[in-house]
Amino acid sequence: MRSDMITEGLERTPHRALLKGTGVPQNQMNKPFIGVATSFTDLIPGHVGMRDLERFIEKGVHSGGGYSFFFGIPGVCDGMAMGHKGMHYSLPTRELIADMVESVAEAHRLDGLVLLTNCDKITPGMLMAAARLNIPCIVVTAGPMMSGRGSSGRKYSFVSDTFEAMARYKAGVINDKELQVCEDNACPGMGSCQGLFTANTMAILTETMGMSLPRCGTALAVSALKRRIAFASGEKIVELVQKDVKPRDILTREAFENAIRVDLALGGSSNTVLHLLAIAHEAGVELPLELFDELGKDTPQLASMNPAGEHFMEDLDIAGGVSGVMKQLGDKIHDTPTLFGLTTHQLAESIQNVDEEVIRPLGNAIKKEGGIAILSGNIAPKGAVVKQSGVSAAMMTFEGVARCFDAEELAMAAIMEGKITSGDCVVIRYEGPKGGPGMREMLAPTAAIMGMGLGDSVALITDGRFSGGTRGPCIGHISPEAAEGGPIALVEDGDRISLDIPNRRLELLVDETTLATRRAGWKAPKPKIKGGWLARYAKVGTSAHTGAITTAD
Repeated sequence: MRSDMITEGLERTPHRALLKGTGVPQNQMNKPFIGVATSFTDLIPGHVGMRDLERFIEKGVHSGGGYSFFFGIPGVCDGMAMGHKGMHYSLPTRELIADMVESVAEAHRLDGLVLLTNCDKITPGMLMAAARLNIPCIVVTAGPMMSGRGSSGRKYSFVSDTFEAMARYKAGVINDKELQVCEDNACPGMGSCQGLFTANTMAILTETMGMSLPRCGTALAVSALKRRIAFASGEKIVELVQKDVKPRDILTREAFENAIRVDLALGGSSNTVLHLLAIAHEAGVELPLELFDELGKDTPQLASMNPAGEHFMEDLDIAGGVSGVMKQLGDKIHDTPTLFGLTTHQLAESIQNVDEEVIRPLGNAIKKEGGIAILSGNIAPKGAVVKQSGVSAAMMTFEGVARCFDAEELAMAAIMEGKITSGDCVVIRYEGPKGGPGMREMLAPTAAIMGMGLGDSVALITDGRFSGGTRGPCIGHISPEAAEGGPIALVEDGDRISLDIPNRRLELLVDETTLATRRAGWKAPKPKIKGGWLARYAKVGTSAHTGAITTAD
């Protein structure tokens, strides 16, 4: 075992002494050393319940014949970081998390890892570390929150309801009391946000790829089932160490294709494009951006999930969960191995009944194409991403007048002050990985557009990214980004922009001679953040078409 390097032999006497200083008994030194990377924090609803899950993971590890060691991993809540300087830090923490897990596992020669995670960038960061280390690992996602309930009995979802409520209040659609009811009821307790936002989408894709146990991706945070999954995961990691089952045995090209298929079928967060590309990079799997669109044209949307649809995570779990989705997709899903031991086809076959009101069959799909589309054109020669499942039929094609903003705050102010009107195309740039730095999410302006009643008459494009809660004609991940001199930097107020989602085009309707003149006069802007580690991140971050990975050069 890897841990023999700190437990075996005369020269490891100091190492054993230190281990005994932590309380490890002599008779436990020959057991598999299992690290539990826990992202518990009081700051994030999705993580406040992890102390309980830690207990059950620990019980499982020791029942399975291992010895567990806990170490902490930081977490940032995108909802809390939204709309201010904090959002610059969100995506870059993905790289920090991967680096921290790698550092602890390698320095202490751990034999295996349980990765306890839930929200936003923490899950992909841990999966990146698992793929990079390629030692036995299993992921436990802490589970989604129950939907909130108002006095009228309506269900509340934190992301879509609270952010859009701000603009609806500003527009006079709701009053003080209605706003307060929404605020008080949108988050009834622990768990990740209730709809198919980034955290829950990544949990589902983790299970789809076989890196967590069945039902882990959808079982509610408050459920006894989640405790049992935590215990079983603790037992399972010891078995994985004994059998030497490693992440790259599971994270194959076919497994990533399965994840993309399930993502498309459910209409998941567009952030998953960034994260799957980055995880695949660490796993040594070639995963071109174009594959998302290739599979999207052959993968119908089978579910209507909040925020763009009606169903919540609790509905999806009861309806059949991840295995139920794979069952409905049938032969479109590759038969790949999972950490559980059964293959994806065997797991799908184990589901006797699927609630087809929630997860429709292929013959009764909601839409003939999947939830995510990849666009290209002279504004985005290396691609852009749109969550087409959240776009109304009226806005699948659009031509509008550019209104350019070099920061999210400037665009948000213009929207809230009523300066954006029907027929505008809001352009938010210098918010990519380098330009932001950190590629901030744009949920606030997109929610404001919807809340102001402009969702069917205004489009938004950006080299930043969107929350899984974003809906409407919002195109992100434009590559190359403005800070790298991408064409989005050349757009001027009054230019006309054409959006054609069915034909996957995004075009700036300006002749090439004019663009060449603008390009010759373009100068790279000064960095927005000049100190701290984000200044270093800006030097190594890459545009979104790569997954916004960092490079050594």
